[in-house]
Amino acid sequence: MPATSPTSDRAAPPADLTTTPVPSRPAAPSRFGPVALVIAAGVSVQFGAALAVMIMPRTGAAGAVTLRLAAAALVLLLLCRPKVRGYARADWGTIVAFGVAMAGMNGLFYQAVDRIPLGPAVTLEVLGPLALSVIVSRRLVSLLWAGLALGGVALLAGHGGGEGFGGLDLLGAAFALGAGAMWAVYIVFSARTGRRFPQADGLALAMAVAAVLSLPLGVIEAGPALLVPSTLALGVGVAVLSSVLPYTLELLALRRLPAPTFAILMSLEPAIAATAGFLLLNQAMSALDALAIALVIAASMGAVRSQTRTKSD
Repeated sequence: MPATSPTSDRAAPPADLTTTPVPSRPAAPSRFGPVALVIAAGVSVQFGAALAVMIMPRTGAAGAVTLRLAAAALVLLLLCRPKVRGYARADWGTIVAFGVAMAGMNGLFYQAVDRIPLGPAVTLEVLGPLALSVIVSRRLVSLLWAGLALGGVALLAGHGGGEGFGGLDLLGAAFALGAGAMWAVYIVFSARTGRRFPQADGLALAMAVAAVLSLPLGVIEAGPALLVPSTLALGVGVAVLSSVLPYTLELLALRRLPAPTFAILMSLEPAIAATAGFLLLNQAMSALDALAIALVIAASMGAVRSQTRTKSD
């Protein structure tokens, strides 16, 4: 993916990974290399999203978002223990904007996966970061990548059969595209937060803002169902898989992996999402679906490489 990947439905490390170089550091030999860590983070995020789909019959999409954001905020606040004094009004404005983007991104994405398969939802969502990468690149070749991605989406939307993209709920597709737009906003404010706050303090505070914003909608839709112990446990599982674990894995990987390589690896998420949907949710994928997802992945990788060359010129 062409930038940080608060997945789809995730909270990624607050940094603009395609524009902020991450210095390479010598590391002791590890059983799992940095590439494996990034792939494991992507698997964690998408299987967390699949788990969220499984609890939606109990809580609805808004209730699932509330459980996921509230649990993630609680875990991050306990782990990071961010200070709240000594920051300027502009710093808090950035946190609020970051939290709004996070709540919007997750809320829209969960509404999408409540209506359409996980793989298509992530593929449509990734168009947001892809568009941001194309705009930032300012190179004609970036239009090629944008066209390739649009071709993939058109292929998926155009074929019939009632399965996959050919039978997409239009409202669900619109929610996925909206989530992609909020993902692009998330990336911008993730970078600003990373510059203003140490470590993951800004991420923890923004996650708390997002949780507060999502709470009223979750309570209205799910009500007492949010307090059922088994549902709460599943919500914590979604939070760990979608935020805490991938954030930790990505942070470890970024210490030894160049940022452009990281971003390219994140482009694999639509394929991971489709796999998670197939294995956990019995969401079948046709050959045309797979080809279209591959086109979007190729476009994301190409856009990242183009932007990297722009920065080196």
